[in-house]
Amino acid sequence: MDFVTVHTTFSSAEAQLIRSRLEVANFHPNVANEASVTISGFSESTLIRVEVPEAEAAEAKEFLAA
Repeated sequence: MDFVTVHTTFSSAEAQLIRSRLEVANFHPNVANEASVTISGFSESTLIRVEVPEAEAAEAKEFLAA
């Protein structure tokens, strides 16, 4: 299954909040790179990504923008 990033952040708390909002709205989110940011500090290559399956990406982006 291919995932698409719908939100990026340096904040683990923000990523988890977005993940929770998406789950409540019946999306299937995944948080990627969360451990990398904690271990290596902050850099653009270690942004925490909130992802959803490709089939849900457009609708999830609209949901988060609303």
